[in-house]
Amino acid sequence: MRDELREQLKVAALEYHAREPRGKTFTGIKKPLDTQQDLSLAYTPGVAAPCLAIAKNASDSFQYTGRSNLVGVITNGTAVLGLGDIGPHAAKPVMEGKAMLFKRFADIDVFDIELDANDPDVFIAAVKAMEPTFGGINLEDIKAPECFYIEEQLRAQMQIPVFHDDQHGTAIIAGAAFLNALEVAKKSISEVHVVFSGAGAAAIACASLFLSLGVKAKNLTLCDSKGVVHDGRTDLNKYKQRFAKTTALRTMAEALRGADAFVGVSAANALSAEMLKGMGVTPIIFALANPDPEIDPDLARQVRPDAIIATGRSDFPNQVNNVLGFPYIFRGALDVRATTVNEAMKLAAALAIAALAKEPVPEVVMRAYKDSESYQFGRDYLIPKPVDPRVLFHVAPAVAKAAMDSGVARLHVDIDRYREQIGRLLRPSEVVTQLLAPPPKP
Repeated sequence: MRDELREQLKVAALEYHAREPRGKTFTGIKKPLDTQQDLSLAYTPGVAAPCLAIAKNASDSFQYTGRSNLVGVITNGTAVLGLGDIGPHAAKPVMEGKAMLFKRFADIDVFDIELDANDPDVFIAAVKAMEPTFGGINLEDIKAPECFYIEEQLRAQMQIPVFHDDQHGTAIIAGAAFLNALEVAKKSISEVHVVFSGAGAAAIACASLFLSLGVKAKNLTLCDSKGVVHDGRTDLNKYKQRFAKTTALRTMAEALRGADAFVGVSAANALSAEMLKGMGVTPIIFALANPDPEIDPDLARQVRPDAIIATGRSDFPNQVNNVLGFPYIFRGALDVRATTVNEAMKLAAALAIAALAKEPVPEVVMRAYKDSESYQFGRDYLIPKPVDPRVLFHVAPAVAKAAMDSGVARLHVDIDRYREQIGRLLRPSEVVTQLLAPPPKP
């Protein structure tokens, strides 16, 4: 049944993308261009005025152009989710889709850019050269470990936010869900033992943020395809070395005995029923691999009815979906002209998402999930639904405030007035709830 549905989706998706007009995005104009006066202002000779102002003060480009609301979604197609290294041409449909989400959920304009640049230094130089165009850069679908180096270099060289969503978007949403799972399980973050399956971009970022949230380094075990990341290994890159610990554990199965939580950002079926059986009481299972999780949630519930489970899929409870994060994180960062997205801003986003899950769910979200019961904070509702229009109102102001408080904002705004401004964007976004309701579970 599931294979049949996938084939139907494939056919429908090809038709959807090929339908005229082809693709999913286009450019538009924001000012009138109907008269000779309009033309004189928009182009020659009037355009000289803003050009000369910006020549004197480059930051005026945020005032006189669309830069302040423009994000570059940039990839080289070396690690497209679920598809691997398919190259920049094949990655373009994904980047166009990302652009749609930015616009629909947070009213942010996007140019998607697919670079034929597998050499990290060539990629870095190309993106750095485009800084005058954008207010922020969303890196996407770049393989590890190159993605770490690329982001590090661009963050150091650019004065606008550079955010690799495969890393930090996943980490922020997973972190929010993890905080609430701990509350449901009645466990302390400073005492839980967490085992990670995977040591790529998302896993490293999740592990890093979990440490910032309060997990103790001694209680965190990272596993890659060769087993536990320990300090006796000589094959670790510098990003894995940060998590190498002194331990006698060598396999993930050994690490999971008595563990409180499993976070899978790896591959299908990485977590066996036997491994799950040996975990501690009320185990927290985040099986986030897509499209097939590290363990089937139905099997996990059969093996451990006490488990709290999240996946990356929309047809199971607790979907860890990056769309809960990146549009709103960039909205907040752009609106205070932040120079970066720092740890304080990421933590603020995670805490805002976690807090929203504890508030009553509005009718507009209920209507989008017609086959479901009402949602209430608990083991099957750890984070808001991706279609919840309130996420913008909660996350963007939290990120903007964190940017101002941490000293990376070039603009300072009254946060209460800013919340009112953000509130005006909510009504159009509610339309999305009717469009993105998940299909019935097969």
